[in-house]
Amino acid sequence: MTTPKEEFMREAIRLSIEKMKAGFGGPFGAVVVRNGEIIARGYNNVITSNDPTAHAEVDVIRKACQALGTYQLTDCELYTSCEPCPMCLGAIYWARPKKVYYGNTKSDAAQAGFDDQFIYNELNKELPERTIPMEQLLPHEALAAFEAWLAKTDREEY
Repeated sequence: MTTPKEEFMREAIRLSIEKMKAGFGGPFGAVVVRNGEIIARGYNNVITSNDPTAHAEVDVIRKACQALGTYQLTDCELYTSCEPCPMCLGAIYWARPKKVYYGNTKSDAAQAGFDDQFIYNELNKELPERTIPMEQLLPHEALAAFEAWLAKTDREEY
């Protein structure tokens, strides 16, 4: 007997295969579930959208938030065909689902040619040591945006 969790994961896996075969991008799929119902389906569409951020988890988070009219998924679960990459992991933490289920591991992804270890390594480096140079410009002027945010009396914390 299969459980609902297994069925949700099978849907994420099905999407990963179907959309990859259709040429959308890599073999990654995801679904967001709320109260036992799929709210949104997402898949990697990096190739067709010409968007390097169009990973399955980011896609499904955007769709679920639109469907629910919210920017947080605190009462939802996310099922993804693979352990999230660093970018998707960041998006997941911002979306705040109550739990994430994944199929393949990051090691499985690396063996298939999707190795994100270099990003994990970059995050541990000091800024001057990173592969892509980063230089701060106009920090005092940039602070004006944060000062305006802090002065905004009707801001919504998130």
